[in-house]
Amino acid sequence: MRRLLTYLLVSTAFLCIFSSAALAQFREDAFKQNYNDDPADTSSVDVMFSFKNYFRGISHKEEVKPGVVFAGSLLFIGGEQIYNRQYWKLPIFYGGIAASLGSGFYFNNLYKQSVGTEFEVRNKYISNACFIGAGLFYWSSLMDGVYNMKKDEYPVAAKATLYSLLCPGLGQIYNGEAWKLPIYWGGIVAGLHYYNFYGTNYERFRRIYKEAGMEGNTSPITAEQALYYRDIYRRYRDYSILAVAAVYLLQIIDANVFAYMHNFEIDDNLALDVSPTVITPDTKLAASGSLSPAFGLRLGFNF
Repeated sequence: MRRLLTYLLVSTAFLCIFSSAALAQFREDAFKQNYNDDPADTSSVDVMFSFKNYFRGISHKEEVKPGVVFAGSLLFIGGEQIYNRQYWKLPIFYGGIAASLGSGFYFNNLYKQSVGTEFEVRNKYISNACFIGAGLFYWSSLMDGVYNMKKDEYPVAAKATLYSLLCPGLGQIYNGEAWKLPIYWGGIVAGLHYYNFYGTNYERFRRIYKEAGMEGNTSPITAEQALYYRDIYRRYRDYSILAVAAVYLLQIIDANVFAYMHNFEIDDNLALDVSPTVITPDTKLAASGSLSPAFGLRLGFNF
């Protein structure tokens, strides 16, 4: 459970960093044009975050990009609900987070006092469950805010991106491309599986290596062998995390790009034409007999 809480904290930190910095890379300049007279909203997640712009947005003095509201709400919980004029939801999220955190600290204190007693495991379990509940309330506030932003008939790139940021694969569902879920979820689950497998073996050989020089050790594995396998499994464990991060980032980019290009069509006005042709040499060269006509292919692009 402690490892799970660590993952939640790391994920929250990643959300903060990615939203304020990496999301700025999804620039809207290259996607200003609409394809086939598409009236879809072409808002990007944002080009650059500004606190001034954020606070003017949630005070309804100007309209801001969805990415700005989302990034600001990572720090100021409830900003999205204020921007969406759904003030009645604030007590729910604030109350849920406060109650969960308060209960978590209360039972964590009880756990410390009950170490060695029959209530130790129960108090630890309840404490961890309360902290996880607080994280779920926080995540729900972000998801609710994104869902209620700019309800349009056409996919909004910023919403698709933020959906995938909060829940892998949700951006693909929003874009109507649910068939991609097995690909991305399969990659993430496989990466987590191998992370657990290699991590377990890393801990095993790390323990064997530490115990190799102890008196009474009967392990058939030498310290040198244990050190070798410990480093191998640690390397592959780290590769597994990088693979999960790569798949996670790829599905965010996929959701962003395909939301922009959702109505892009290829018809007879945009085609590649391939046909046979005869290549005729220069008149003077042909008359001298140094070159003769040759057969080839003609490539034509129609726009």
